Amino acid sequence: MIGIIGGSGLYEIEGVIIKDVKKISTPFGDPSDFYRIGEFSNKYVAFLPRHGSNHSIPPHVINYRANIWGFKELGVERIISLSAVGGISPGMKPGTIVIPDQIIDMTKGRNSTFYDKEKVVHIDFTEPYCPEMRKSILKAGKDSGTDLKTSGTYVCVQGPRLETKAEIKYFSGIGADIVGMTTMPEASLAREAELCYAGIAVVTNYAAGIKKKRLTTTEVIDVMEKNSKRLKKILRKVFTLMPNKRGCQCKEALKEAGI
Repeated sequence: MIGIIGGSGLYEIEGVIIKDVKKISTPFGDPSDFYRIGEFSNKYVAFLPRHGSNHSIPPHVINYRANIWGFKELGVERIISLSAVGGISPGMKPGTIVIPDQIIDMTKGRNSTFYDKEKVVHIDFTEPYCPEMRKSILKAGKDSGTDLKTSGTYVCVQGPRLETKAEIKYFSGIGADIVGMTTMPEASLAREAELCYAGIAVVTNYAAGIKKKRLTTTEVIDVMEKNSKRLKKILRKVFTLMPNKRGCQCKEALKEAGI
């Protein structure tokens, strides 16, 4: 089963039939919302609105552990994370869709591991996004006629405020291409759960200081809505391209990782 984390309307994809809605309880509390279980071309897909159906949960208080644990409990093996980001590097203009390949974590105080009590685990996070999934997503973009940025470094900040001009200048200097608030610890928790994880990021605005224009959440929402059809085209294609069996190392992330 494939998991999709994103906006509440994304499960309304042509060809996807919602079969069930499940409420999951986890040892880490409640996930952001109910999981919508759909079927597409004999494959099952589980959708979860990251911020809740009414977008009422800010990024710094999302229960990332519960969200990932819930997917694992449902039998999900792969997760595609959809997110809105600010563009930092040249070419990352609003409307650009990026398939990131690296992460810089600038968050603080978030519950970032399942193993904070009796066992210590150090996962290999050299490649934070599953290469097998990235390959399928990039092919889906090509097959659906959707232009994609094939790589990019996502710097994840704490939020919920937007960044300062000086912060963006610093992030640019350390190699960040896009900035957002939700990839961490989502990605590392997925790795700890031995799930494959990949991201599709939509650049909704230039990051602070790149342009003189004031940043607004209205701009973010407008650009995401305008690109929802493109995202759904990619997802619909991905569902058919994803291999039935995983051939990556994500499924063995805990091997020799514990102390």
